Amino acid sequence: MTRVLIVGAGPTGLAAGVELARHGILPTIIDRRHEPSGLSRAVGITPRSLALLAPSGVADAILEAATPLRSLYVYSGSSLSLSTPVSSERAFVPHLMGLAQDETEAIMRRALRAKGVGVRYGVALERIHDPDAPTAHLSDGSSATFDYIVGADGVGSTTRAQAGIDFPGYELGEEWSIADVDLSEWRHPDGFTLMRVAPGIVAVVVPLGGARFRVLSSTPDALEAASLPLDVTHEHRTGTFQISVRQAETYSAGRVHLAGDAAHCHSPVGGRGMNLGIADGVALAKRIASGDTAGYSLERHPEAAEAIRTTERARHMLVGRSRWQRAVLDSALLALRHTPALRRRMARFVVEF
Repeated sequence: MTRVLIVGAGPTGLAAGVELARHGILPTIIDRRHEPSGLSRAVGITPRSLALLAPSGVADAILEAATPLRSLYVYSGSSLSLSTPVSSERAFVPHLMGLAQDETEAIMRRALRAKGVGVRYGVALERIHDPDAPTAHLSDGSSATFDYIVGADGVGSTTRAQAGIDFPGYELGEEWSIADVDLSEWRHPDGFTLMRVAPGIVAVVVPLGGARFRVLSSTPDALEAASLPLDVTHEHRTGTFQISVRQAETYSAGRVHLAGDAAHCHSPVGGRGMNLGIADGVALAKRIASGDTAGYSLERHPEAAEAIRTTERARHMLVGRSRWQRAVLDSALLALRHTPALRRRMARFVVEF
């Protein structure tokens, strides 16, 4: 029997676990947190992620719980600059879907429990002995040898450090913020709302179903930054963060493999972080099930590298303070507003990216 340890029970680790279980491999999953996260964190699920999760039945459960994100609204201050549908008839489902990460994780955990797999919370990886025949030493004092270790333990990955894999990149200086809130009403509950508040300052509102919304800003206070009124009835969580732009030099060292934020991280512009992690987890699980993990890093590394390049270009355009950067964005919005074919092309890119 193939023995697999998954370190980290976020969407990446759970996706890997669900796919392994579908292939008859029941992994051991640990997480240093003492209980599941109740935070929304990542909120956008792409049709590609849903296609990858469809064979296990997880996609159906997500679609039942999630909110379709059918439109994009762009404001300059309080003036509407662009309103456009966002869909692609070529995708697994035609729209992006909005669902709080804690709900996505809960759906995956239920799928795992149905296969007899649970998560051991409050247990952390402390040390790996010999990545080629990895023995994991855990914080509860136990140790065991595994055929494979999957490091899905985030940006500060212990797995990556123990495997001796470099994580080059840089940190951005500005402080961003998020708010996970209930709103009594919102004028655009059917899609993304992007507000260009001032030069270099943006805020985004994403519906998560019912009264729950995610607010994101390139400032330290997302709720204060919004240029449209927000009638907040309940704050689930607010917080600040700094953006790291990094990618592991390789995703594999012997029989230890990285996935998700342990392998790559970038700005939240474009909402690709969780979705890249899900794709990593599914791809790695399939390779473990087939006994062919040698090409995993070569398969997944280029896609994340391209996502980092694309999201960085988008971030520079959105938060650029120079007149030239603002003029480029103004010109792009004008072209989209007056060119239906360009809007359709943009919409397909957003949905299929």
